[in-house]
Amino acid sequence: MSYVSCALRAAVPHRLPAPWRSPRPFSSATGPTAKKSVPYQKTLKDEGSGSGEPSRPPPSSAEVVVVGGGSLGCQTTYHLAKQGITNVVLLERDRLTSGTTWHTAGLLWQLRPSDVEVELLAHTRDVVSRDLPAETGLHTGWVQNGGLFIASNKQRLDEYKRLMSLGKVYGVESYVLTPAQTKDLYPLMNIDDLYGTLYVPKDGTMDPAGTCTTLARAATARGAMIIENCPVTGIQVRADDFGVKRVYAVETPHGTIQTPCVVNCAGVWARALGQLAGVHVPLVGMHHAYVVTERIEGIQNMPNVRDHDASVYLRLQGDALSVGGYESNPIFWEEVSEKFAFGLFDLDWDVFMQHIEGAINRVPVLEKTGIKSTVCGPESFTADHKPLMGEAPEVRGFFLGCGFNSAGMMLGGGCGRELARWIIHGRPEKDMYGYDIRRFHHSLTDNNRWIRERSHESYAKNYSVVFPHDEPLAGRNMRKDPLHEELLRQGCVFQERHGWERPGWFSPGGAAPVLDYDYYGAYGQERHRDYTYNRLLGDEYTFDFPPHHEIIKNECLTCRNALALFDMSYFGKFYLVGPEATKAANWLFTADVSKAPGSTVYTCMLNKQGGVESDLTVSRISPGDPASPLAPAFEGDGYYLAIGGAVAQHNWSHIAAVLQDMKLQCKLLDCSEELGMMSIQGPQSRVVLQEVLDTDLSNEAFPFSTHKITTAAGCKVRAMRLSFVGEMGWELHVPKADCVKVYQAVMQAGARHGIVNAGYRAIDSLSIEKGYRHWHADLRPDDTPLEAGLAFTCKLKSSIPFLGREAVEAQKAKGIFRRLVCFTTEEKVPMFGLEAVWRDGKVVGHIRRADFGFAIDKTIAYGYIRDPTGGPVSLDFVKSGSYELERMGVTFPAQAHTKSPFDPDNKRVKGFY
Repeated sequence: MSYVSCALRAAVPHRLPAPWRSPRPFSSATGPTAKKSVPYQKTLKDEGSGSGEPSRPPPSSAEVVVVGGGSLGCQTTYHLAKQGITNVVLLERDRLTSGTTWHTAGLLWQLRPSDVEVELLAHTRDVVSRDLPAETGLHTGWVQNGGLFIASNKQRLDEYKRLMSLGKVYGVESYVLTPAQTKDLYPLMNIDDLYGTLYVPKDGTMDPAGTCTTLARAATARGAMIIENCPVTGIQVRADDFGVKRVYAVETPHGTIQTPCVVNCAGVWARALGQLAGVHVPLVGMHHAYVVTERIEGIQNMPNVRDHDASVYLRLQGDALSVGGYESNPIFWEEVSEKFAFGLFDLDWDVFMQHIEGAINRVPVLEKTGIKSTVCGPESFTADHKPLMGEAPEVRGFFLGCGFNSAGMMLGGGCGRELARWIIHGRPEKDMYGYDIRRFHHSLTDNNRWIRERSHESYAKNYSVVFPHDEPLAGRNMRKDPLHEELLRQGCVFQERHGWERPGWFSPGGAAPVLDYDYYGAYGQERHRDYTYNRLLGDEYTFDFPPHHEIIKNECLTCRNALALFDMSYFGKFYLVGPEATKAANWLFTADVSKAPGSTVYTCMLNKQGGVESDLTVSRISPGDPASPLAPAFEGDGYYLAIGGAVAQHNWSHIAAVLQDMKLQCKLLDCSEELGMMSIQGPQSRVVLQEVLDTDLSNEAFPFSTHKITTAAGCKVRAMRLSFVGEMGWELHVPKADCVKVYQAVMQAGARHGIVNAGYRAIDSLSIEKGYRHWHADLRPDDTPLEAGLAFTCKLKSSIPFLGREAVEAQKAKGIFRRLVCFTTEEKVPMFGLEAVWRDGKVVGHIRRADFGFAIDKTIAYGYIRDPTGGPVSLDFVKSGSYELERMGVTFPAQAHTKSPFDPDNKRVKGFY
């Protein structure tokens, strides 16, 4: 018999293959032997596969073809059918669940550090525990035995307390337990090194075969067609009259299905399926493993355990445990086999050893417990450990539902429903941007180095504490702006967004370059020593105010009292030009942007449901020199769009899709790489820039929300009078070759006025203090302008139609039932978002975004609130309540504001100090 302790003794360290070589699956020759099999009573493998004939002939056409019969494929098909799309076909090359789903551990944890994920998980739980049994009369295999998160230190327990506070908003029952209470709940657990635990009684586990067969039964009852033993061999893509690539048909050995929509739910094989359509699918395959123990006396009915600090989970398996986790040296599956269906790899005990050690420490009886079987199968992993969903930017009608990082079972129900809505209505109901393929810039999705490095780091750090200011070490320096080297020398500590290196804050300790990724010392790579950047990140691994709080305070207050220069070159910079550009602009943008050249307007873009897809500035321009990125030559009208760089791909894809659907005669040009962008902000900005720019900067000559092309240090620039921090200031949009020269001229002129470099940590603080929104924080696709306090951006007094107008007008007539509110606390306590909002003793919402405001010397937090009675949320409702914000289980009195607490009359941006 194999024993867990034997595995620990047998696992001898040896040099693993380098990550770019192909490691073959193997077991340690001296390791214990155990059969390879999953711990489920029934799998669909047992029902036969690979007959060569499909379970039924494919139809000639379908509204939607889903490819892949795992968790996501079955859930998406079920939800499409449930939402009325009955002409949907699911194609599975073998049997349902083959590939990755059949061997998954099937855990479901209800609490995650994301409000959207909590909602997605809740729906999955409802589907498997309630909806499917009610619809089919069948048991899905759902077992509600609870979940227990282990904390070995204060920081970990603080993280769990954040989850507990968020759970209260969504009615997820959870309790923080002492070590003694934990021992009472789980008598077999070692509590000697425990700091505390988080217990969630209604967590549980799912059975892969039971869930997928029940989903299939329910979907076919609604008219869906499920065809097994039917691989996809090709995807036909055709260009329409405007050159837009669209899905046309799916080819199989048994016939071609004409369809306008394909959903890629092929798991590890999704990348190969994407290639058939010319779509990049940025994921990698890795070996992911767990072992199943023999019977353990007294383990029955115990909750599932996640010991994040030991990087191990313990899943109840009847009267045994499944033990697995995430290691720092996972084995890449280099050559993904088309024939792999219900196979398993041999377990590499040397790689798996760390989980054995952690498991024995947590449940000591495991040291004398036999290993019944090993389960090591393929799983797909992505660059940020989030799934890949939504319509691919390369081909219209090609949707992704893959890359679930071993969470396909627990996220399947929620994501299947949202994907179905995406396909039917053009967008999901919830804010799915964190999963949307468009969150990645197109230059990254086929960059193998970036995909591999980031996927490795995300895998290795999966159980790490999620700190507010962490940054990746992998896949860095992919996109650098023209000022990168100049700012690096001055102590810039960079953040990574959308592949760009953007300034985070400036360290007085000197340069802190980001080095090539060292794989945390795995695969024989030598770890970096004396890595300044990594040390600075580590210093901020806290839920208290970070040690660099005072440095960021100085950047903020210097901006408020003198001036600061912000390098914002990572911004997306697009031109919308052509004969029908104004027609497009009127439809795309909520504000009236069809003003005279020289005007700049802050506006939103909405979806059909009235949700905010973007906020940006749009400047009307005149035709320019064909060779200049500052003003392209064009016929018709022209608009210059400046968009936050982290969401540039999302914006590009949204605009492009609207232009394609409306068949408008205009072009969208991307000059993001050709132009740099500096923002000089503060009371002294006019005095300093007047020395640099060859134009009058007075209020009369250069009012707020205008722009003009002028000269700075002998270089042509586009100057815009705008602010994202609430001060008088100008943005300079500069051809990349001239950026350093212009930057040095501004810094030289500003030196005697106390100018400083400042980064995005300062922008985050300054902007929230002024009440400016951050898209995908306090402004998302599931928020409307009326809810977000941005009604002023909507041209509702005009008769000009715009995308989303009908939804906004309907909401205005019906009433606003949730509203974004600003809160401040007298107590100086750090907040980062996800805190629960209490009003008169009842939970009414949660904080989306929070920071410290240095000018008002208070914590500031923004969150959407509802009326618990279901009524509209008026300004009187906001003002009349008594509020508290709950942070990690502790409540703090808070004051609600209906206007920004800093410069509420908006005088400073207009130059009145």
